Amino acid sequence: MLRAAAVFSDHMVLQRDKKICVFGQGESGRTIRVSLGDAQASAMCRDGRWTVYLPEREAGEDLTMEICDGEETVRFVDVAVGEVWLAGGQSNMELELKDAEGGKEILQSGNYPLIRFYYTPKQAYKGPDFEEVERASCWERFGGREAAKWSAVGFYFARELAQRLQVPVGIVGCNWGGTSASCWMSREAILSRQATRSYVEDYDNSEAVRKSEAEQIKEYQEYQAYQEDWDKRAAAVYEKEPMMAFDKVQELIGPCRYPGPMNCANFTRPAGLYETMLKRVAPYTLKGFIYYQGESDDHRPQDYYELFTGLIQQWRRDWKDNRLPFLMVQLPMHRYQHDPDTRSWCIIRESQMRAFEMIRNTGIAVAIDCGQFHEIHPKNKKPVGERLALQALCGVYHVIPEEEAFGPLYRDFRYHKGGMELTFDHVGVCFTCPGKKVTGFELAGADGVFREADVVVLEGSRIFLACGEIDEPVMARYLWTNYGEVTLFGENGLPLAPFRTHAF
Repeated sequence: MLRAAAVFSDHMVLQRDKKICVFGQGESGRTIRVSLGDAQASAMCRDGRWTVYLPEREAGEDLTMEICDGEETVRFVDVAVGEVWLAGGQSNMELELKDAEGGKEILQSGNYPLIRFYYTPKQAYKGPDFEEVERASCWERFGGREAAKWSAVGFYFARELAQRLQVPVGIVGCNWGGTSASCWMSREAILSRQATRSYVEDYDNSEAVRKSEAEQIKEYQEYQAYQEDWDKRAAAVYEKEPMMAFDKVQELIGPCRYPGPMNCANFTRPAGLYETMLKRVAPYTLKGFIYYQGESDDHRPQDYYELFTGLIQQWRRDWKDNRLPFLMVQLPMHRYQHDPDTRSWCIIRESQMRAFEMIRNTGIAVAIDCGQFHEIHPKNKKPVGERLALQALCGVYHVIPEEEAFGPLYRDFRYHKGGMELTFDHVGVCFTCPGKKVTGFELAGADGVFREADVVVLEGSRIFLACGEIDEPVMARYLWTNYGEVTLFGENGLPLAPFRTHAF
């Protein structure tokens, strides 16, 4: 039976100015012919699979794609050509437009004909209805109930690109809340790095995977029923007392068992969603990736750089383009009221910034000021999506300068008059401080103990730090905390990114 991959459907957006990869399944030995407007290409179906590359074309709309094997024909209408980006990550990328700040107003009164969305079906394992669920998925246009479930970050990103570039923009959503970066990589890629091997090894050695597949699925389904009931009871508790400590909630209603038995049915298992979601849309021709993730890896922050850069390498390899743009969100401020400040998110943020600095064709949307205290899912996604768009418009499309796309980034320091003078890039004419006082800077001497620093914002891109308790400071850092007040911004209103002058 002739079939295109599920990501091909009516209303789809194809990438302009690149060869368009069309792929699917069919009968081996047949020649598959694909046409799009006046362009045509063909290839042989081998081992039940086929891949055809259509020639590059400019942006356009209202096109028809036909796929034929000599016996059957598959036809897609209302096809657009423009810009296509994959939106990956976990819950803050997944957070739906209807739940975001301002989202309901956009859904009620907005009109965005250039924006289209495809959501890769969220399936944790390949059960008997896997392909049926996948075939029911399709590209959606803005309007009606469908757009309410779009990624809010993806929507705001697409809206900005569509307004600036005046071409159709398609977002391929491929994300799931609560997932580690290891969920979106292959076993081979995870095992290839010493720092990340234990993600797979711990899973392989777990008690849950020693059972039969049927037993594993049954055990996970029992957990799901328990957890669904627990979540309802927890919601009722939090409705009455929103700031109650998590341990106290468990005392009242019983233990939370999330994320459940780590077995073949668990969506958080390493390499799982790579197989059931990411590979189902690869290698659909893209302009690049946007990515918002890291929260679920804060239990192993020291390994995140290796894990994250391994993911970037994996995705580019799967799309057969080691230069494919990868734009990331640096994690915002976050801490639950009753949690200690472990500073684990600081290491994740530093790893993300380091990846941006070390890997070509990457961008970073600094979102340090977009967090909410005691809320891991901040609802104001507009600045996050728009800052990702600034990174694309600057580094990918080259239509705006760096001064518009970046807030201040730490550059260098020098010891000066018993303190430290720091210099920064992308400040503009001067720093801005919306409040009365600049806070968040710390200094340490040779003992490595950090203390709050007095701050003098100098002309241009310099800041002077001193501390009466430290005669000879040797290290400085800024906003080295899971959650704190953001007080310093560049002239363009974008926040100074957190940093430390010396890594440990």
